[in-house]
Amino acid sequence: MSSTSTAAADAVRSVSTGTSDGGVPAVLGSLSPSRASDFLTCPLLYRFRVIDRLPERPSPLATRGTVVHAVLERLFDLPAAERTPERAGDLLRPEWDRLLETEPELGELFSADAERDEWLAGARGLLDAYFALEDPQRLEPAERELFVECDLESGLRLRGYVDRLDVAPSGDVRVVDYKTGRAPREGFEAKAMFQMRFYALVLWRLHGRVPRLLQLLYLGSGEILRYQPDEADLLATERKLAAIWSAIARATERGDWRPSPSKLCDWCDHQSLCPAFGGTPPPLPLVPVPVIPEARVTDERPSPHTPVDEV
Repeated sequence: MSSTSTAAADAVRSVSTGTSDGGVPAVLGSLSPSRASDFLTCPLLYRFRVIDRLPERPSPLATRGTVVHAVLERLFDLPAAERTPERAGDLLRPEWDRLLETEPELGELFSADAERDEWLAGARGLLDAYFALEDPQRLEPAERELFVECDLESGLRLRGYVDRLDVAPSGDVRVVDYKTGRAPREGFEAKAMFQMRFYALVLWRLHGRVPRLLQLLYLGSGEILRYQPDEADLLATERKLAAIWSAIARATERGDWRPSPSKLCDWCDHQSLCPAFGGTPPPLPLVPVPVIPEARVTDERPSPHTPVDEV
């Protein structure tokens, strides 16, 4: 094992064998749904994003997803009677301008104003699809863009951002997530629902009550995917996440980050560094990445760099 791999492995062991001052097992590490999905998709992609922190180009589709998410969040700031398709459309340009102000490089996505306007029209179509799926005038979400975090008994910290929580008078909770892509084909629903089970597990561990309903709104195809979890589902999810983290720890200790080629490689920014495409990954960092990268807790928010199937 290389010296850089040894350093990273030592970072894992240094926290996995310790305890906090209160006698509670120390936190092993941190996972969000996107980072867990990265490792399941391709361990080398996880390494590139979490350990090497390689930059990735923004894409028009992912950026559009970021803007649509922002509009749907702000839509509920309006009085119920004003939550109309027209008002949602009016929010599009201000949200794009706000994003552009924080990330000026996104302006390079479009070579002309006409191209940008066509892109905004596509975002407007996604908002129209949202209104065909539910009526926001009848909803008063309990939370929007809610950051959730919990530590499992195993020492694994789970964290992420929930698009929306609806709470009924009975106390029943519905977890809602917006997707700007198309609904998965038959047989792939379970993989799509992994993120929602992740959130349901965190909410259950935080509040002691299993969410009543998990709901994915696919604006790209105008479909809704619903699932009612139970404790057995969430315990299975907890075991799966523990297994994922164990696999990440082994890869860290051995410095073994293997690529897993698939059709998703067509959208990867790192082909030139990937052995599956004749490339060579950069040397592992000499200074190990913190096991809990506190500076990256916003990773789970939709971003212009997030693959379109995740937003």
